[in-house]
Amino acid sequence: NRTTPIVVAIVAANGLLMPKTSSRAITSPAGTADTMEAMTPVALSFDAMQSVVKEQGACLAWGGSVSLSPTDDLIIRVERALDLDSEGQLVASVISKKVAAGSKQVLIDIPVGPTAKVRSQTMAQTLRSLLEKTGQALGLDVRTVISDGSQPVGRGIGPALEARDVLQVLRNDGHAPQDLREKSLQLAGILLEMAGKVADGQGYELAQSTLLSGAAMQKFEAICQAQGGFHEPQMAEFRHCVRAEKKGVVSYFNNRFLAKLASLAGAPNAKAAGIELHVASGDVIDCGAPLFTLYAEAPGELAYALEFLDGHTDVIRIEEEVV
Repeated sequence: NRTTPIVVAIVAANGLLMPKTSSRAITSPAGTADTMEAMTPVALSFDAMQSVVKEQGACLAWGGSVSLSPTDDLIIRVERALDLDSEGQLVASVISKKVAAGSKQVLIDIPVGPTAKVRSQTMAQTLRSLLEKTGQALGLDVRTVISDGSQPVGRGIGPALEARDVLQVLRNDGHAPQDLREKSLQLAGILLEMAGKVADGQGYELAQSTLLSGAAMQKFEAICQAQGGFHEPQMAEFRHCVRAEKKGVVSYFNNRFLAKLASLAGAPNAKAAGIELHVASGDVIDCGAPLFTLYAEAPGELAYALEFLDGHTDVIRIEEEVV
């Protein structure tokens, strides 16, 4: 969901239709719809969504508001309540919405990591096969990218913090998270090639030039305005910085613990709640260096997150530096 707004903006800026509907978070601190809602309205009617796509060539809307797949929406409510996230339902959820939206080419990113939703290459290959074969049976050109999910992409975890990352990339901000920028360009490049906008191998270059020229940001703002207006994501008032207790090399991120912390802090319902990461894998740090900052909209929610942290210290692992 961090890459989606950037990819949509780049693809639409090149004149291609990309009606993107997304879900809210099921078990994570932010779905794409939650992140977008920190910047623009996403609960569009079907007629409103059609109008936005006709005007701008793309939208970034919440799928639940247009009932593209009403049965899936009901199942998601049950999954959220029971904290379930099954493989079969994931495939059905993704493909049903793409078919209902009238998509022809579909690109799906599958992050793999020890604490990611997909934990092994074997699981990823199985999911890839299910997605591609199901899509093919329904007339879709589905391609999948298996990527590194050992740590979060970008710095933010939570709607507003992820939205801030998105805007930094689109604005070519020097402080933008480079991993998010790079992954977005790669995905956008593949879509540009799939749609026949450029020859194979030339998509990345076109995506990069679209971003650097400012055309992607201009298109993103235009989409937001068409959906009801653009506003900057708000940052939460209550914060706590977690620091390293020893020096060494950052070697491991527990994505599930990070997601739990962000959720306890209030995400995704509290849009400004979540986590801002200050380190990445491989960073050499000193004792006392900031690892991440917790954000909450209320002191009680911050306290809940800190209480969880007291019993789960291995959120980010630091190992001794080998000289």
